[in-house]
Formats: sequence, C-alpha cells, structure tokens
Amino acid sequence: MTPAPDEASRPPGQRRPAVVFLVFVVFFVVSLFTNILGPLIPEIISAFHLSLTAAGLMPFAFFAAYGLSSIPAGIWIEHASAKRVLVASFALALASALAFAVLPAYGIAIGSLFAMGVAMAAVQVAVNPLLRVAGGEEHFAFYSTLAQLIFGSASFVSPRIYSALVGQGRSWVSVYWIFALLAAIMIAVVWVAPLPRAPRTEEERAGTLAAHVALARGGVVPVYFVSIFMYVGSEQGIANWMSQFLATYHHVDARTAGADAVSVFWGLMTV
Repeated sequence: MTPAPDEASRPPGQRRPAVVFLVFVVFFVVSLFTNILGPLIPEIISAFHLSLTAAGLMPFAFFAAYGLSSIPAGIWIEHASAKRVLVASFALALASALAFAVLPAYGIAIGSLFAMGVAMAAVQVAVNPLLRVAGGEEHFAFYSTLAQLIFGSASFVSPRIYSALVGQGRSWVSVYWIFALLAAIMIAVVWVAPLPRAPRTEEERAGTLAAHVALARGGVVPVYFVSIFMYVGSEQGIANWMSQFLATYHHVDARTAGADAVSVFWGLMTV
C-alpha cells in the first residue's frame, strides 16, 4: 500500500479540520507515552530492585533525549515532509515499546525510554507547523492552546489506563504492549492521511549550528534554558515521585490510590 501524498492542490489558506483533529490525536498519544512513568515508578523499583537514584535515571533518559534531539529534529523536518518524520518517529516509538514489553529489564528500559524521547521530540517538532497550516495562521494560538489542553487530558488518563490494566490482574509491563499497539495505529493513520505541505516560517527554522552556538554563549537564551530545566524538573519530579512517596510514607497502594493521585495532579495542572 502506497502512502497518501502530501496535499498540494488546496489553496494555502484553506483550513483542514480533519488534519487539525489528527494533530490533536497525535498530541494525545504523545502525552500518554510521556507521562506514564509516574505511576509505574513504584512497580519498576520493586521489579528491578532499584535504588531511587537508579530509578531516577529512567525519566532522566527520556527527557534528556528530548533536549538532545529537538534541534536535530528541527533540522530534519526542514529536509523531509511531516508525513515522513511522523511515520519514522512512531516507528521508533513502536520499536521502543516492543523492546521494553518483550525484554523488561533495567538496561533495556533506559535505552527504550531514550529512544522514545527522541521519537516524541521529533513528533512534536513535526506537528506544530502542520497545525499552523491546517488550522490557519490566524487561529494558530487558539489551536496550539487547545492542543495543550488535550495533551494535559491524556496525562490525566494515562495513569488510569495503568490502574485498569493491573486491576484486571495484568502486569504493569502490559502498558507498553498498549503503547506498541497505539504506535502501530498511528503509523497506519499517518501513512494514509493526506497531509498538507507545511513550509517553515523564518521563526520555525532550526538555523545553522553556528547560530545555535552563538545563542548559547550569552544573552537571554541560557536563562530560558535554565528556567525550562527547573520548571520541567519540578513538574516531572512531582509527577514521577508522588506515587512512590505516598507508598513509602503513607502506605498508600501505588497501583490504585497512588496512580489516582498522579492522575489528579496532571488534571489540576491542566486546569
């Protein structure tokens, strides 16, 4: 089966509601993948007999991949279509989820999470220009905010999927089988979807390596970097360790009440 070609026949300003909806679905799936670690941390520590430091390396591997791959992903998307980037990224996510589901070991988990982070970073770099083109330039601020609402709602749902699976007597590893299935579905959907061409604006271009080095040497960019690092560290630190904290100090069942607490945290953050 050949993929549907990128759309080129429609007028540039014409909105494409189906593509906007697809982008929202992509944000929902990315959030499911990104924010599942919090409720899983107690299970992972128990299953692999990890110290807290070793357990902390798992979310670090995921978000370090985000930081390291965002600029290369931006350069890649300037030379490839959004369809190609999305299909390749979800294929990497599929391989990562399958590797962890088939071989649930600590070393595999670190590599799998790093690869998953690379895939999710590339996906988000690809869909933002796509959302601007499909929804219309004048509506981009609204749609991008709505996309974050959908992203947050998936963060609320993700721990509840885990609770539902273990409540049926399934292993926590089954979450990654679900993720592998979702990645496979996304590959198929993106493959057949007629996506519009999304030429980059000047603000969206990755720029040269020399430009990035110059920005990093001074000015406000390093301050932004540290600020984002501190914010994400606070947000993910709370989400990733909340269930373990409640289990250790308040004897809460991490599979039920602990996961619910993480879910409510993300729900309130979204609000």
